[in-house]
This record gives sequence, C-alpha cells and structure tokens, in this order.
Amino acid sequence: MKSFFVILFVALISVENIHAQQSLIPDSSLVSHIADNRIKTASAEYSVSIRDSIIRKVKDSLKWDKAKKIAQYPLIKNSEWSLALPVSGVTERIDPAMKYKLLFAMEVWGRDSASKTKINEGLAEIGRIINLHIAAGVPKENLELAIVIHGAPMNVYLKNEVYQKKFKTNNPNLDILKQFIDIKTNLIACGQAEIYFNMPASDMIPEVKTAYSAKVALSTYQLKGYVLFNIEEEK
Repeated sequence: MKSFFVILFVALISVENIHAQQSLIPDSSLVSHIADNRIKTASAEYSVSIRDSIIRKVKDSLKWDKAKKIAQYPLIKNSEWSLALPVSGVTERIDPAMKYKLLFAMEVWGRDSASKTKINEGLAEIGRIINLHIAAGVPKENLELAIVIHGAPMNVYLKNEVYQKKFKTNNPNLDILKQFIDIKTNLIACGQAEIYFNMPASDMIPEVKTAYSAKVALSTYQLKGYVLFNIEEEK
C-alpha cells in the first residue's frame, strides 16, 4: 500500500512539473500580439524622430538662406562658411590698437571623397574667425596669425600636382591658403606627422614651415601670447 501512494505522489509531482514547464512556454498568438505592438510603437517613434530631424534641417536651411543675404566677407572670401553677420548695438568693443595674436590648431579632414573636392571646413572656419575680427574693427595689420596642422589634415598644404596625384582632383584649398599667406599667416606642419604619414615638406607649398612637432609649435606660440583656437570635427 505504501508503495502505491509513493508511486501516486511521484506521478502527481511529474504532472505538476510538466504543467509548470508548459506554462513557461508563451502562447504564440500572445507573442505575435506583443511583438506587433512593439513594432508599431518603434515604427511610430522612428517616424517621429525622422520628422523632427527633417524639420530641424529645413529650419537650419531657411535660417542659413536668410543669413547669406546679409553675410559679410571683409577679408577672407573663398568660402561661404567664412561669413560674418552684421551686429548693431555692440557695447563690448575691441581695442583697435592692440595686436591680436591668433593660433589655430586645425584637425579637420573629411573622410569621404566629396570632401576632397571642396575647401576644407576647418580652413573655412579659420577664415570665419579672421573675418569676425576684421568685421569687429580689428585692423588687418594688427592680426598675427599661425595655423598648426598635424596628421591627415596636412593634405591641405600639398602642392596641386601632388594633391592631384593623390586624390585625382585639384587642391581646392590653395586659394584660401593664398589669402592667409597674403596677410602673413604662418603655416606650420608637424615634422613628426611628415615622417609618419610619408608627407615630406617638398610635397607642400613653399610657404609651409616644418616644426619639430605640432605640440611643440603650439606650446611655443601660446607662450608668446597667442590665443589658441582648436579647429576640430563637429561631434
């Protein structure tokens, strides 16, 4: 008799275990229903995100079109991105008698092929900063400028024939560099990068000076009182 109850007890436990295991397996229709709802929610959120992104781009485009109509290019004129906007009612004024010593650490280099055919965005931003100072009333004779470049962005310094061979297009940066040179801007390349990237000084336009390293050039100019502008990729 005891063995009968033992067998019955074991059988009941087995049945309960089987039921418990089966209960862990969700109903397929329920799974489909939940999945469909989540897909709809995700799709709706994604659609909203895309719409918001497009709206922002349209607003930026309209704002940019309006800005271009009043844009000023008092000195550097090659790139539309080098604009200065007129400001009325300025109460914080510059000192036109002071020397404005500006140092640019330029680290912008587009990775796509299209970027090789137009003015480097970093150089355009340097042009904008220069134009802002001129538009604010700084005489160009009072500007003391230095551009320090290391790594891949040094390609902007390449002679046209070298650039053509490397990227199958003319160097679009030579005109804006010429404008920098005309206002006595020091163009500086990193000697370490020249070696590492196999980019010898002889491949660059003659106005470019080779520093032992970009880091040393940056510290040297800052110790001379230059204000540092880091020209970096947008994040």
